Amino acid sequence: MNCRRSARVGSALTILWLGAFGVRLGAADWPQFRGPERRGTSLETGLQQQWPEGGPRLAWQASQIGAGYSSPVVQGDTVWISGDVGDDLQFSALDRRTGAVRWRITNGRAWKGPFPGARSTCTLADGRLYLLNAQGRLLCADPASGRELWAVDVLERFRGRNIQWGLSECLLVDRGRVIVTAGGDTAFLAALDGQSGQTVWSSAPLKFTRTMAFGGKPVEPPQADIDRAGYASPVLVESGGRRFVAATAARHIVLADADNGELLWTRELPVIYEVIGAPPLGVGTGFLVAAPDVGALLFDVIVTDGKVAVTERWRHPIDTCHGGFVQVGDLIYGSGYRLYRPWAALAAATGTVHSERADLDKGCALFADQRLYVLTEKGDVALLRPSAEGLLDAGRFSLPGPAAADVWSHPAIAAGHLFVRRHDALFCYDIRAPAP
Repeated sequence: MNCRRSARVGSALTILWLGAFGVRLGAADWPQFRGPERRGTSLETGLQQQWPEGGPRLAWQASQIGAGYSSPVVQGDTVWISGDVGDDLQFSALDRRTGAVRWRITNGRAWKGPFPGARSTCTLADGRLYLLNAQGRLLCADPASGRELWAVDVLERFRGRNIQWGLSECLLVDRGRVIVTAGGDTAFLAALDGQSGQTVWSSAPLKFTRTMAFGGKPVEPPQADIDRAGYASPVLVESGGRRFVAATAARHIVLADADNGELLWTRELPVIYEVIGAPPLGVGTGFLVAAPDVGALLFDVIVTDGKVAVTERWRHPIDTCHGGFVQVGDLIYGSGYRLYRPWAALAAATGTVHSERADLDKGCALFADQRLYVLTEKGDVALLRPSAEGLLDAGRFSLPGPAAADVWSHPAIAAGHLFVRRHDALFCYDIRAPAP
């Protein structure tokens, strides 16, 4: 472990304010990608602070959930997860206590392109489930039965075009509207009514001048083009009493008005393979984004006399691919990719490095009850204790299966259990602290 000391980690570890709106949440379920407010953070307590040798107890394992990288969603006594089976995208509801199947439905075709398998994690909101498949079929279903309530082909409606590795967005639901990155000739972003699927608003298409082709080859002469959907999932940001959607395209970062979809600001990134995979993270009244071979950039959103300005506060070469970041107090945690490989704790205010760990493979993380849960792409799960000295070990184990570096599903915590996916298997571990 290589640590560099700077800012102090203190009581901020025990009280978290989640989301763009500063809303303090109690311990909750895991109703969408990256948790209650899409930040990889839970306020659940009463969890083990140190794991025994070999890790926590495996409560159950559900096999044959289908191939893929989507993450589990948990509420009450049900877990929902998607996976590709044969020619179909399979969407399953499992019993949280046993892993037994309650229902299974399909949502269009499986993804059989590069890195086959399910991509998107479903979103549970307003008593409905929403799931986007890799070809753009947006499903609304009844959580109790799986009955399809409506479905929309997003690419068809907004004249979009699929992307190299398939649509992967985990849908954002805001005030009864399902926000989706259409990446189309007629709209970049769109909001659909959660009850009917009808379009509530749509933004303008994201037009730009292309100077670089996929793979990095220069385009001569530059050509007018329309940017498509990216791989990251949008988040809400609030500043100056206004609400915004921070989203990504194949080549751009975008800030849009959450109430009408107006594109207020865009920034092109020099991404060689048109991948901006890490979900944006709301930081105060701004947001953090990262992309391979580019690094991480934190932007402030400033509203003055009704005008919106977006300014870059800092950047760092930590170029997380799709693992994302977690904020704990005044520090932001995440792992690098090609430019900067270690796990690091960065000061949210300045981007300076507080501490590093180079002995963990890249991956994703979540935070709960004073501990950081790290899942590496090789299937190692580490429990880490944030401290003034850096991230200290509190336990580790490995998921069953091959050590191939393609464990890309994000974990979830609910009801004292840790849910981790590896390909077609979902593992549920009991991480509750022993009763006194």
